[in-house]
Amino acid sequence: MVTLAEVAQHAGVSASTVSYVLSGKRSISATTRQRVERSIRELGYHPNAGARALASNRSNIIALMVPLRTDMYVPVMMEIAIAVATTARTHGYDVLLLTGEEGPDAVRRVAGSGLADGMILMDVELDDERLPLLRESAQPAVLIGLPADTTGLTCVDLDFKATGALCVKHLAGLGHRDVAVIGEAPAVYERHTGFAERTLDGLRSAARETGLRLLHRPCEGGYDATAVTVARILDERPDTTGFVVQNEAAVEPLLALLRQQGRAVPEDVSVVAVCPEQVAVQASVRLTSVSLPAQEMGRHAVEQLVAKLDGRGGDEVVLLPPALTVRASSGPAPVR
Repeated sequence: MVTLAEVAQHAGVSASTVSYVLSGKRSISATTRQRVERSIRELGYHPNAGARALASNRSNIIALMVPLRTDMYVPVMMEIAIAVATTARTHGYDVLLLTGEEGPDAVRRVAGSGLADGMILMDVELDDERLPLLRESAQPAVLIGLPADTTGLTCVDLDFKATGALCVKHLAGLGHRDVAVIGEAPAVYERHTGFAERTLDGLRSAARETGLRLLHRPCEGGYDATAVTVARILDERPDTTGFVVQNEAAVEPLLALLRQQGRAVPEDVSVVAVCPEQVAVQASVRLTSVSLPAQEMGRHAVEQLVAKLDGRGGDEVVLLPPALTVRASSGPAPVR
């Protein structure tokens, strides 16, 4: 294993100069810094993490809290987590992944133990019970999600209210007047999870604005649950000509059920989804959709947290604007 002293000898500088280049605690000339960095690369030197932590009073670790629940679409959560991890590495941080449903206990454990320099929290609820502890703690944190009250918090999210409105206005512009929403699992709404509640708010607001009749039904996903949900919708609103789907597990079952009933997409029924791009383009009918910018959300969250750790960032809410891509699943409302 290469030592700091060997790097110093290779670069022709003192060991303390190498240490200052690594820690940034003192100003080093550009020429000397470049010579030291070249020696570090050529020798393959890796500073001891424990020693660096003791010297800098930092762990160079970011804690990422991702409660993995059975009612959530895990691939999206993992895509965000991978974006967080890869972006963190470019800034010299590793990521500690916490996947349990520990709530405030996880915040308390990370903040009180020195496990990490900062936290990124996902699966944010409107009245998230982790937030009081977060506001009391001096530890820098960023939320991927939007609670009801953002005071004293830094948040990154897709603008889900605008997303819901965009879906409704697209269908209204095509002449649809009866639209049904196949939503997330009931437990997601029972927890008042921010993204689901905000999408629903946007859907309903745009429906009132456009004079469109909207019916929302949660769905567990999967073929059987989707079949029950679709049957209920068509029983309650037989004139439904448009569906908005915010449930990845219900996308393909819905398309299959419509085919079985002899309802052509988009000639008889239009379908718009809020889902990952991959789900939309790989569906049996390429879906008109608003994609989830998972990588962008993860990257923004890390950059905001690093700015806070460096003393450059303040409390800020970043809402990424939605973009609707029109594909083969939406068209003019059928003439009745």
